[in-house]
Amino acid sequence: MKEFNIDNIDQLEALIEAKDEAQLKTYIDDLHPADIAELIAELDDVDEALFVMQLLDDETAADVLAELDEDERADLLEKMPNEIIAKTIEQMDAADAVDLIQELDEDDQEDVIKQIDDVEQAGDIVDLMQYDEDTAGGHMSTEMIVVNENLSMPDCIKAMREQAEDMDEIYNIYVVDDDNRLKGVFPLKKTITNPSANKIKYVMEPNPISVKTDTPIEDVALDFEKYDLVAMPVVDSIGRLVGRITVDDIMDEVREQSERDYQLATGLVAEVDTGDSVWTQFRARFPWLLIGIVGGIANALILDGDDEGQWQTILPGLAVFIPLIGGTGGNVGTQSSAIVVQGLANGSLELRQAGKHLLKEFFVALLNAVLIAGLVFLYNLIWPADDDPSKATITSMAVTISLFAVVLFASVFGTMVPIVLEKLKIDPAIATGPFVTVTNDIVGMLIYMLISSELINLMI
Repeated sequence: MKEFNIDNIDQLEALIEAKDEAQLKTYIDDLHPADIAELIAELDDVDEALFVMQLLDDETAADVLAELDEDERADLLEKMPNEIIAKTIEQMDAADAVDLIQELDEDDQEDVIKQIDDVEQAGDIVDLMQYDEDTAGGHMSTEMIVVNENLSMPDCIKAMREQAEDMDEIYNIYVVDDDNRLKGVFPLKKTITNPSANKIKYVMEPNPISVKTDTPIEDVALDFEKYDLVAMPVVDSIGRLVGRITVDDIMDEVREQSERDYQLATGLVAEVDTGDSVWTQFRARFPWLLIGIVGGIANALILDGDDEGQWQTILPGLAVFIPLIGGTGGNVGTQSSAIVVQGLANGSLELRQAGKHLLKEFFVALLNAVLIAGLVFLYNLIWPADDDPSKATITSMAVTISLFAVVLFASVFGTMVPIVLEKLKIDPAIATGPFVTVTNDIVGMLIYMLISSELINLMI
């Protein structure tokens, strides 16, 4: 099997334009579905992508659709007839089918499901669609091998063979009782090491790690990492086995969550990528930029509030350190919030530990504040901001004390914001973006102005 070479895209587009099905099919037949998806993504026209899809068998077409990005898949689905979508879905497992169907509008969803010939699969799809997409139920698959705990080893192997015909990957055999409640797992190794077992329940591994259908997918991902799992059974509220989640499902979710968090942290209010339109990217980026402008105006108003002209006339050297105050507060706050967001995401920080972490962060901030303020104080001793020694002293004290206070505030604020957002069930990743930076800029400027004004009033 060969790989898709981007250098061949012009040649392939020429074949598509010429409707040369024979040569094009010869080329794509040797490609992996992921490479065919990459090829389709490089095409400029949806009709060209449809032409390629029509050359694929139903199974390969299903794999290609599963590999495509959501936007590219949505463009294809919009032009594909519902009966073709239904035939393609029949080659998917129920979980992938649900992901695809949910990208259609409600009328098309109903029409596609009705045209699925496999009634059992259609039923599984309908059942899975009731679960929230951010829960275990929304990511599970119903394709799995299940045996009764009272089966003998020969009967178990027979049941496994019958069910395995429709399975692509087999990790574990799930063991249930007569009421379909999950009782254990049966690794394939057991069929070799215990070939004459009287009943499966005597050789199975009891009390397997499982999750409920309403468990948040973030918690499921943490369990996979904690216990080094490749698959996990999913049960309902009374312990009945309803599906399984595999590690590849979780890896996709972790990647998507990481991308969402990164974009939130950089000030994007929606998920975008380089292929999105100008308008889409503008809408995602402008809101936080607008907030940044508001923050800048607020800083300007604070400076404009210097009615007595202390900054401009008495101590002009104070203005030199405004970027230092704002930049340091923003950086410290972003660092603190990023650590908390990461801890909440990977489970190393729990809300009940918030007070302990806040205290630790305070002492870290105290060390940072002393060192940063001390370095700036030394700088001002070596290179005074004013030729007048008394004015230089006031400027040095104002900057040093302000930096100390700003670092402490920014650290505590940056730590508290994501914790509060987590308690309010709001994605704490937004705390690492412009929100903390803008707030620290404004508060830092207020601190700087107040301390400077008080020192001027006391010493001049």
